Amino acid sequence: MSDAPQHRPWRPLLALAVLVLAGGAGAIHYLETLHTETTDDATVQADMVAVMAKVPAYVQALHVDDNSEVKKGDLLLELDPRDYAMQVAAADTALRAAESRVAEAKAQVETAAADVDQYKADMAAADASSRLATDIANRRLRLTELSVSVEDKDTATANAETARATLDAARSKVASAETRRKLAEAQAQTAQVGVTQARVALNQAQLNLSYTRIFAATDGSVANRTVVAGNYVEPGQLLLSLVPNAIYVVANFKETQLAGIAPGRKAVVKVDALDGRSFAAHVDSSQRGSGSVFALLPPENATGNFVKVVQRIPVKLLFDEPPEALRRLAPGMSVEVTVDEAAR
Repeated sequence: MSDAPQHRPWRPLLALAVLVLAGGAGAIHYLETLHTETTDDATVQADMVAVMAKVPAYVQALHVDDNSEVKKGDLLLELDPRDYAMQVAAADTALRAAESRVAEAKAQVETAAADVDQYKADMAAADASSRLATDIANRRLRLTELSVSVEDKDTATANAETARATLDAARSKVASAETRRKLAEAQAQTAQVGVTQARVALNQAQLNLSYTRIFAATDGSVANRTVVAGNYVEPGQLLLSLVPNAIYVVANFKETQLAGIAPGRKAVVKVDALDGRSFAAHVDSSQRGSGSVFALLPPENATGNFVKVVQRIPVKLLFDEPPEALRRLAPGMSVEVTVDEAAR
């Protein structure tokens, strides 16, 4: 048997086929990358809700624990309501007293108005009597002593003066009654203002009482809990945070990558924490401004030596996956985002 090597003509063909397939795959990958933009400067984010105390009190009961799942409207915790319940009772009593003062003032206004009407009627009668007495006195004074005695003339004159005095007294009573009526009306207005103030105080007391029961503002889970039952809390103190179920991604693309990135473009989000698992998403919007311009000390390129630095623009992406598929995603996770500039 000859030791000469056997001729295998299929080997060159196999090598050529491998080269063709590798070249084709490389070409396909190259063509795909022509229409995609990728960045690993991206994180999962959520509009987290900070749950804070609005009134000072002791924590009476805590109805959630770390990482508890909650629904919108669920009771999270209760503060000791006793002080605020007493304030509501005191404010309610003050309102009732103010309403009683208003009723009393209105009664005084009605009484004063009735007095005015009565005194005006008396003044009208006194005016009529005065006119009559004056007319009688004038007629008798024009007569001769043979027709009317001096005594009758004096009597008529005295009657006229008495009638005028009675009229003046009636006018004074009317003026005094008008003054009392105006004073009663002013007191009624003041009492009504007192009712308004008392009602505002009662509403505030009721509002403060309602602040002792804190409810979930959205569906989500509890995080960053800082209190336990028995703690004393102050207004503005952070009690816990709520991480909503609605999460999204913010990817910081270079400004040179933005030409084909527009709202609605399809994207793939790979999550580092889940061994690179991919999630479908789409571009929602781009921020009008780079991250640097919103910094505490934004750059001033008009001064000093200028060095051009490529800026990054935050792009918001929304997931297309159902909520159940996003359960394991949490704000702060690092992700890699690839946007297909040709797909919608």
